[in-house]
Amino acid sequence: MRGEEQQAPIGMAKTDNILIVGGGLAGLFCALKLAPRKVTVLTATPLGEGASAWAQGGIAAAIGEGDTPEDHAADTIACGGGIVDESIARLIAHEAPDRIHDLLAYGVPFDRDLEGKLKLSREAAHRARRIVRVGGDLAGKAIMQALVSAVRAAARITVIEGWSLEAIDVKDNRVTGVTGRDAAGNLSSLPASAVVLATGGIGHLYSVTTNPVGARGDGLAAAARAGAVIADPEFVQFHPTGIDIGKDPAPLASEAIRGDGALLINKYGERFMRALHPDAELGPRDVVARGVFQEIAAGRGAFLDARVFGVELPDMFPTLYANCMAAGLDPVTQPIPVAPAAHYHMGGVKTDRNGRTSIDGLWACGEVASTGSHGANRLASNSLLEAVVFAARIAEDLQGREFPNITRTHEPASGTSKEADDDASVRTLRDVMSRTVGVVRDADGLARALAFLRGIDGQRHAPSRLSGMAVAGLLVAAAAWQRQESRGSHERTDYPSAKPALARRTFLTLADARRIADEAVANAVEAAV
Repeated sequence: MRGEEQQAPIGMAKTDNILIVGGGLAGLFCALKLAPRKVTVLTATPLGEGASAWAQGGIAAAIGEGDTPEDHAADTIACGGGIVDESIARLIAHEAPDRIHDLLAYGVPFDRDLEGKLKLSREAAHRARRIVRVGGDLAGKAIMQALVSAVRAAARITVIEGWSLEAIDVKDNRVTGVTGRDAAGNLSSLPASAVVLATGGIGHLYSVTTNPVGARGDGLAAAARAGAVIADPEFVQFHPTGIDIGKDPAPLASEAIRGDGALLINKYGERFMRALHPDAELGPRDVVARGVFQEIAAGRGAFLDARVFGVELPDMFPTLYANCMAAGLDPVTQPIPVAPAAHYHMGGVKTDRNGRTSIDGLWACGEVASTGSHGANRLASNSLLEAVVFAARIAEDLQGREFPNITRTHEPASGTSKEADDDASVRTLRDVMSRTVGVVRDADGLARALAFLRGIDGQRHAPSRLSGMAVAGLLVAAAAWQRQESRGSHERTDYPSAKPALARRTFLTLADARRIADEAVANAVEAAV
């Protein structure tokens, strides 16, 4: 624990004015940009060990010769399936260069060429080389190392590790604090006038994912239970090239590898993506993910062929090489088996251009938020960019606000024993989500998912981890049920075409999701009679 003065133990009446829940890129960047204000960061994992550190591709920014923010925004809009908030896409693209300079100032060692200029690479659906990287595929790790060092050196930032969010405390639609468990499993509450939610995504709702274990939708569920409006939850991006070696989480073969020339082939050595999209391996992620899914379903298998790099591969993409070699696979001489893996959630807590949610005193940034910038399908390497842009905007929004120290307006939650995890039920939930709310969906599968998830959601004494995952999954499945078309990452085999009338974002609350689920289940039962 660090800070100018000792932090009062959780459960006491007085607190710093601003709490940031989440210790990934969005949370730490926001904490640093809040200088000179004091802030407390609550993180479930040791600092720097969340999903942000696993990001390989890099950060998109129009800083290369001949490239412009307008072109970057245009690529973002083109990739987003017709529902991108275009004003937000332009905002992010225009603020990207300044955020890259911020990261450089915090010590991020972005790759440079022989002339000392930032080295730029290209990824899928970008018309220009605009991806700023570190060590080929080490961007997330290097960025987090730099930010963690800066946070640890900042006397005004207090960090509490091992603290897991369970609820956002709200009275009259205004945040009063948060409730969670510390590393020992003790349940307690911490009051706050302002809470920044930066808890990450939902990848671990699925049995195959590139996300770390903590990405199970805790923040999304807590916000939904508090009454927040949720946006676009049906849009889940599956990375086309999770390395299929039976590990959980699945190691990731970065998009940058295809950007630099690796190919997708089946077991017969055929390049199957050329028939599915003009850009082949560099098509939008949803198209490539479905192409990989179809090859596997047809029994032909899917492989990433990186042999084109030869002996330079270990230096170009050290993370890929290490992961493959650890599994007994030499990517210099052998194609790499791949499969789609839950990777990024375009949906989340609805925010405005300053990161404000529908609950007073609650801001959100990073993957837990939905700004409208990604639409139905995120453009590669826009996720880290969105995180830092909105973290900075939230910090700026908070800078001009004064929050008095508050005391509790309710009895604090308390408890001394750690909940027992229901691992079997969690595995079943992840399997149900993968089979019915995964790369492809249909009404029958979604109805089964809604019945299953609603059953857990309706249990009064379900373990908190399982209950939170069920709430997050319910939001995804209910919105997927309601969107009777295929758009971006959302593929309905029973509604294979996009409908112009549905080219709009989804907004719903947990109450809406429960109502949709109950109606869907009732209709399914009636149809079966």
